[in-house]
Amino acid sequence: MRGLFLDDHGALRNGWRILQFMLLLSLLGFLAALLARLGPPAWQDALQGRWAGAACALAATWLCLRAEGHPLAEAGLRPDGRFLLGTTLGILGGAAIMLVTAGLIRGLGGFHWIRTPGTGPGDLLAGAWLYLAVAWYEELLFRGYAFQRAVRGLGFAGAQILFAAAFVAVHWGNPGMTGATRAWATLNIAMAGLLLGLCWRRTGSLALPIGLHLGWNWTQGTLLGFGVSGTEGAGWWTPVFHDRPEWLTGGAFGLEASAICALVCGMTILGLWRWRGFSAGASTASGS
Repeated sequence: MRGLFLDDHGALRNGWRILQFMLLLSLLGFLAALLARLGPPAWQDALQGRWAGAACALAATWLCLRAEGHPLAEAGLRPDGRFLLGTTLGILGGAAIMLVTAGLIRGLGGFHWIRTPGTGPGDLLAGAWLYLAVAWYEELLFRGYAFQRAVRGLGFAGAQILFAAAFVAVHWGNPGMTGATRAWATLNIAMAGLLLGLCWRRTGSLALPIGLHLGWNWTQGTLLGFGVSGTEGAGWWTPVFHDRPEWLTGGAFGLEASAICALVCGMTILGLWRWRGFSAGASTASGS
């Protein structure tokens, strides 16, 4: 039993730690949904929205780390100026990836933009708030505690493959995941997962992945008006597609279903692979 549950040092094996995190997250999500159902109507949005999911993921992370005797900073969550800088750089990086992708597709005659009537600065802020919650939740889930324990158990390459596959799996049920769109979207979402994992690896912090995730989604959807992983919404601009194949433009699914996005992501991954990262963060990441 010791070999099954405990390692040679008497500590719980990383696989069981990951399972513990997932069960705890599921329990917290169930309790939040139960409170939303039994409580007053005003509780429903607060306990079932995007931020509720992010709060549950953060609480599960804290409880698991607490059980190990570690602070949240051990998972790459340290509320300081460096975290703010990393988040800001990530936002700029995510925005740049989407702007370059959209610019190349537009240059190839894929679409043109028209200004979306009735949108204003409030819509940009609302989109940022929504996608910040999405970024926090998904990065805590896919690059946080569970991913980092997988790195300890499987090595970085093994954890990257496993969690990139899981990242793709949760998007497979999204609208528009059919035919050639599914193939390109699967490739690009997997590459995005690898890219975000590499952001953590190079910094030892979740700041850069959270920022990049936010900048990617907000620029693609709220600013440029494309779908975000198949989810459509009014953007500041509206793309009007020309008679070009969806593998080029991404179509209604968004830029994540474009072959151009795969090219830009590949170049970004190569750049991050060559980048040596932040010295303090890199040592933390490599020690995980």
